[in-house]
Amino acid sequence: MNKLEEKGLVPKLRFSEFKDAPEWSPTTFGATATFINGKAYKQEELLENGKYRVLRVGNFFTNKEWYFSDLELDENKYCDNGDLLYAWSASFGPRIWLGEKVIYHYHIWKVLEKKHIDKNFLFILLDYETERMKAATANGLGLMHITKSSIENWKCCIPSSIEEQKKIANSLSSLDELISAHTQKFDTLKAYKKGLMQQLFPAEGETVPKLRFPEFQGEWRKTQLKKLGELVSGLTYSPADVRDSGLLVLRSSNVKNGIISLKDNVYVTPNVKGANLSKANDILICVRNGSKALIGKNALIPEGMPVCTHGAFMTVFRSPSAKFVFQLFQTNAYQKQVDADLGATINSINGRHFIKYEFYVPESFEQQKIADCLSSIDELITAQSHKIDALKVHKQGLMQQLFPTVGVDCIDAEDRATQNAEVEVSA
Repeated sequence: MNKLEEKGLVPKLRFSEFKDAPEWSPTTFGATATFINGKAYKQEELLENGKYRVLRVGNFFTNKEWYFSDLELDENKYCDNGDLLYAWSASFGPRIWLGEKVIYHYHIWKVLEKKHIDKNFLFILLDYETERMKAATANGLGLMHITKSSIENWKCCIPSSIEEQKKIANSLSSLDELISAHTQKFDTLKAYKKGLMQQLFPAEGETVPKLRFPEFQGEWRKTQLKKLGELVSGLTYSPADVRDSGLLVLRSSNVKNGIISLKDNVYVTPNVKGANLSKANDILICVRNGSKALIGKNALIPEGMPVCTHGAFMTVFRSPSAKFVFQLFQTNAYQKQVDADLGATINSINGRHFIKYEFYVPESFEQQKIADCLSSIDELITAQSHKIDALKVHKQGLMQQLFPTVGVDCIDAEDRATQNAEVEVSA
């Protein structure tokens, strides 16, 4: 009997009707499911229009930029509504496909559960183990991919009763539905704000907005950013400066959906040289990054933040009218100037160019009125974001009770280290 067979497991939290059920069984994902390779396409085979859409990893996140194919393939190269898939490259992990029949790309596997496995439970188990592995492998940083043989040999534990599998899946699915409902509310609030901003700021080629508070009149004036505030440069620090605690250094990972997030923090020694301390109502801006999509992203530093500075790839815009300027930075006029600065290959914004960005702005009283209006919506958006985060934390805690956890796992440390090593990471 090998070491997997010698070990059994009872989760910390178990539904009452399964208290006397057998222990969970150690197994592998290859024993629970069949992983089918997607279609590898040559570039010339990907069409602008065609009979079938070609599902690539990026299409899990956007409904834009689809390719098509007229190829007639074996049925197992198509996926349909409700099929379980696994993206094995870049933003990898399991997905349930909700859409019409499509051809799935080479970087995706279709996952067919075996007779003794519930599909929804398998999805949750794959997701749980994938997130554990990401956390253990380079702290989730860099581009990752996993080979088919490694996931088939990936060790896991499952209850033998399919009824218990379904019970776990149903309970977590209910929580997912709640998270989804709150996420839809979050998206609705953001869409409402975006539409309102299009009315409250002048459209391209115009000098006054379509929607205006009745007490204000007159045209807005074209103004460069340097007339509204100043830039504060970021800190260049070395690995030797990094500490487990100390002076917080804000980086691009601390900017999430226009909000400061403190989930992925770096600290340096408090007496590090060259640190410009950030202040409440400073606007934190990403000005250099390997990902061009992050350039220009920004967030307003709120009251009550820990003492902090910002990294060299960031800058701060400090302004007496910071809340209004922050709203300017959410407009199409701002993004258009950022995009023009980047060009085809440059992944940074030059500070000398940045302070020359031009906007139409009203007098200070109207600035304040607009900022107050939009800030009140931002508060609702932030509160909704916190609700979603709290639900996700609750779900993660529940899963740690319903599934094996590190330290009492049926997979020992040596196996886990080998499993993590099979995932390739590139910076």
